[in-house]
Amino acid sequence: MSTPFDEQIEQLQETYRTQLAQISDLQRRMREVSATATAKAQAMKVTVGPQGELLSVEFPTNAYRRMTPKELADLMVSTVQDARAKATAELAKVLTPHLPGDVDAEHLLKGTADVGTLLPSEPAMPDAVRQYLERGQLAPDTGQGPGIARR
Repeated sequence: MSTPFDEQIEQLQETYRTQLAQISDLQRRMREVSATATAKAQAMKVTVGPQGELLSVEFPTNAYRRMTPKELADLMVSTVQDARAKATAELAKVLTPHLPGDVDAEHLLKGTADVGTLLPSEPAMPDAVRQYLERGQLAPDTGQGPGIARR
């Protein structure tokens, strides 16, 4: 025996399955991000993963042999920073279509996003709950839907 809500429940379940598949695909695409940066004179080439983790370091030429240890260390730091910036930009491209329009994905990934754009100024809640919180009163039972149960 079916109920009037069977079709709605099935639609909700299908929507959930679709959203779950989309999130799984998004996570996969984010995990696949990597970026490579090459230092001046091709002295060094580095590749980082989606979290900026160092995946590889290459020395395509012998230019590094003419550098002091400090020069080489500074070059490595700046080259890794360049690769991380590229990876963040690539992640932002992957993430942007899944965020509200006013949220900057790159700022979100860097931890510099304005949290005011991420959350509403007031939490969503039924009017009955809002009235109870504001006035300490239970909303009258109108028979129009769920309210706050009186005990």
